[in-house]
Amino acid sequence: MKSAVENLTPTRVKLNVEVPFEELKPSIDEAYKTIATQVQVPGFRKGKVPNRLIDQRVGRGYVLETAVNDGLNGWYQAAIDEAGIRPLSRPEVEITEVPDPSATDGELKFHVEVDVRPEIELPDYSGIAVEVAASETADADIDKALDELRGRFGSLKTLDRPAATGDFLSIDISAKIDGEEVDSASGLSYEVGAGTMLEGLDEAVAGLSVDEETVFETKLAGGDHAGEDAQVTVTVRSVKERELPEANDDFAQLASEFDTITELRADLAKQVADAKIVEQGVEARDKVLDKLLDLIDVPVPESVVSDQIEQHFNGEGGHGGEDHDTDEHRAEVKSNSERAFRNEIILDSIAEKEEIGVSQNELIDYIVSSSGQYGMEPNQFAQMLDSTGQVPMIVSEVRRRKALAAVLALATVTDTNGAAVDLSDFVSAGDDQAETAGDDDAETAESAELESAGSTDADSTDADSTDADSTDADSTDAGSRDADDADAPAIDDPGAARF
Repeated sequence: MKSAVENLTPTRVKLNVEVPFEELKPSIDEAYKTIATQVQVPGFRKGKVPNRLIDQRVGRGYVLETAVNDGLNGWYQAAIDEAGIRPLSRPEVEITEVPDPSATDGELKFHVEVDVRPEIELPDYSGIAVEVAASETADADIDKALDELRGRFGSLKTLDRPAATGDFLSIDISAKIDGEEVDSASGLSYEVGAGTMLEGLDEAVAGLSVDEETVFETKLAGGDHAGEDAQVTVTVRSVKERELPEANDDFAQLASEFDTITELRADLAKQVADAKIVEQGVEARDKVLDKLLDLIDVPVPESVVSDQIEQHFNGEGGHGGEDHDTDEHRAEVKSNSERAFRNEIILDSIAEKEEIGVSQNELIDYIVSSSGQYGMEPNQFAQMLDSTGQVPMIVSEVRRRKALAAVLALATVTDTNGAAVDLSDFVSAGDDQAETAGDDDAETAESAELESAGSTDADSTDADSTDADSTDADSTDAGSRDADDADAPAIDDPGAARF
């Protein structure tokens, strides 16, 4: 077999393939065997019909057609392997010549057009300079962390006054569309001002006393009628406020491993400082990636973008609908798809240059740290990835993270005060500590699907996924113990998820 590659564009090639008769003959012989099991000829058992009778019954041309159709994919695969290209799209095949059915020689000729991964030229990426916000730990940051810890051990006190911001309510809620009730829930726990349920709920409950109700208009956030306008009735059943324990040595002993409040504050100060380093690391990492995107030209195949737009709006679990499918939103998905593809090509190329691999432990760490984002146990998450064939995609994502970390380790990072920033701990820890946060584009927030949350492969980039994965740098633990407070409201109330 002979093949030649013609570059049509930086992301599309044309393969010209010639298959001589001697290489075509095994497929012809196999075609005869297949057809022999399908035709019935008196006096012959199925599968035992001679070739000459098959020629008489179905024609030599049909045999050749079957041989070509059955062997085409194998010759195509051999051609792309020989050319060393990596296809991204479904091939478009045109057969230009087949052997004469009446002859015993000749050759098969066909050409294939297909989108391929572009080859890029990497610049010298050592010493990329980026500037990040200065990190200073103030007493107010420590006080905030201490108050958050005190809040976990606080108690709720019932009040006899109207609800106000920061109060904890027990509410009944029901939703109607065109006068018909479509959903309801009772005894939901809600913190006024949290903004975690329906838009407009905070304004509706503010000022209500126990057993008072009000009606407001909003869009439903979940359930079968998500996104639809509804009239929502909310009734307040109780109003409570959180009383925080006094920040003293007794509290330090209750909430942590420390004996004194001074020791606890010192530990919180360290955690706040570490969290700010994570913030700086995430900012530096994202700016390094932006610099790479500016330095390296990556052509994007149109088919990759169009496929992602089609999948986003019209695929299974897609985001179609008149309100969602707008020109502006399509432009946003297009931009996100192009950026995701460019990110992957650049980071894959760096990973190849740096000979970066992924160990089993690194893959396990990623699965464990990511599973919580999808409300799944690590084992359950791993089984889902395996059953849906997404493990290679996850391996690629971990490899790209390591590639970006390698570039970040070579970068020159300074803060807005001109001081050098040491991110060696952030880089060595990888981005496991930067898993859920940050500055993902608005498109990412819309999607709870795995393929848009986490990662994508260059072969099928997702508009909803981005490369910015980071942790909430404001959260601190202080080695503390959670209080078992029976009065504390449920944060993830099952009924609240529908509203």
